[in-house]
Amino acid sequence: MKRLALLAAAALALAGPASAQDTPRRGGTLNFSIAFEPPTYDCHAATTFAVLHAVAPHYSTLLKFDLAKYPEVTGDLAERWTVSPDGKTFTFALRPNVRFHDGTPMTSADVKASYERIMNPPQGVVSVRKGELADIARIDTPDPRTVVFTLREVNASMLGFFASPWNCIYSAAKLKEDGTFPQKNILGTGAFRFVEHARGSHWIGQRFDGYFREGRPYLDGFRAVFMSQTSAITNALQGGAIHADFRGFTPADRERLQAAMGDKVRFELADEMVSIIATFNTEKAPYSDPRVRRALSLAIDRWAGSQGLRRTSRLASVGGIFRPGSPSAATEAELQASTGFGRDIAAARAEARRLLQEAGVPNLSFALVNRNQPPYTEAGVYLVDQWRQIGVTVEHRQVEIAQWSSALTSGNFDVIVDFTNDYVDDPSLALVKYLSHDKSPTNGSRAIDRTLDGLYERQQRTMDAGARRALLRQFETRALGEAYSVPLLWVQRIVALNADVRGWRISPSNSLGQDLIDVWLAK
Repeated sequence: MKRLALLAAAALALAGPASAQDTPRRGGTLNFSIAFEPPTYDCHAATTFAVLHAVAPHYSTLLKFDLAKYPEVTGDLAERWTVSPDGKTFTFALRPNVRFHDGTPMTSADVKASYERIMNPPQGVVSVRKGELADIARIDTPDPRTVVFTLREVNASMLGFFASPWNCIYSAAKLKEDGTFPQKNILGTGAFRFVEHARGSHWIGQRFDGYFREGRPYLDGFRAVFMSQTSAITNALQGGAIHADFRGFTPADRERLQAAMGDKVRFELADEMVSIIATFNTEKAPYSDPRVRRALSLAIDRWAGSQGLRRTSRLASVGGIFRPGSPSAATEAELQASTGFGRDIAAARAEARRLLQEAGVPNLSFALVNRNQPPYTEAGVYLVDQWRQIGVTVEHRQVEIAQWSSALTSGNFDVIVDFTNDYVDDPSLALVKYLSHDKSPTNGSRAIDRTLDGLYERQQRTMDAGARRALLRQFETRALGEAYSVPLLWVQRIVALNADVRGWRISPSNSLGQDLIDVWLAK
């Protein structure tokens, strides 16, 4: 795990200086693939990377993450900001002369309208992250270049929430006319104006000459091509039809591309902010019994799985609730002391069999519901094998994503393969999946645990880093011990780029760094 963290850090470090040695060249069109078309244009309603990879170049946010110093934040529309001594008031000074692509000026009113839309979506509007902004009591706009957010309570995660790539700033005038305007229309202040979306084919953006950052973007434009098959993507990259796919490839794909393209391709790696987890339906027996859940977690040899699966799939690092190597992650010693993460698998499986016997289900059998795509398929196959070794019989039931999603949200499953995916390594985001189901619908286990809810609230209100970390360890220890949902492995991100692509910097999230303002083509 330490080696992978160092590898990821090296990839992050190399991305910047290698590009900085060359003088950026202006011009050219960046061609890249997106695995599927965005189901909406609305950042506030979206959950899939496919939306941001298409629309992020058209929009700005208040703050954004500085990928050279990740997870630090920097200004985007905000030129500077201050936080009051009590941590409850954030005052942002906006950049001057920012304009939307239709030429209208962007002011604090647009920021206020956009955030109020997230916090209190009007009829017909979906806001999937309004919970992140629940502590905002008031938004004031004393002048066109100043916006002030006042919180009800201190929130240790708030600055990161202001940097969310999903919090696109929309035109207040357009929102007043029609709150659903962003669902099917693009009007932002980003580096590229919208040109065309041809369904089933491509998405085109063109340089916005009125962009507020002088000299940016370098590119004349970009063209995103919708490709769902990995073979088609690798062939397009190899043949020069596209310059990149920013989602990621498997190790096998990497080897094929390297052999075919040589020095015409380069790769950037990071431990991705995605973990594959097994979730047990606690509303159904025997999964309502913690002994059964613990037994199924204890049976999994994550350390051996990491060594084998990383060679053939995107599954890679052993970790708990927090991404390995991230600021909140458990140390290796802390992790190994957690339920299901010890290295003595023989002892763990003996305890697993004992627990199943004690719970009255020594010959347990069930269907494992799973998505029929990698890396979920590989994860499911591995889980079936691991549980077989403690005498559990499992049917691996792979289904289309719509059927999988329906099973997860309705509770129509016994055990299901699920995942976590955030845009930044922030505890308040990472822990949401493990909150009580009545507080967090994304908790597929449907468990109610007020102890975890209380620990979550306390860590969010704690500004002292040491005290907060202690609360995170308490939360993680209990969550892994109760085993409502248990992490299997974290995913590795392998991005392949044509060697001519410069200025793009990898991050642990495929939601970050897609505004393309610093990207340029060497030829």
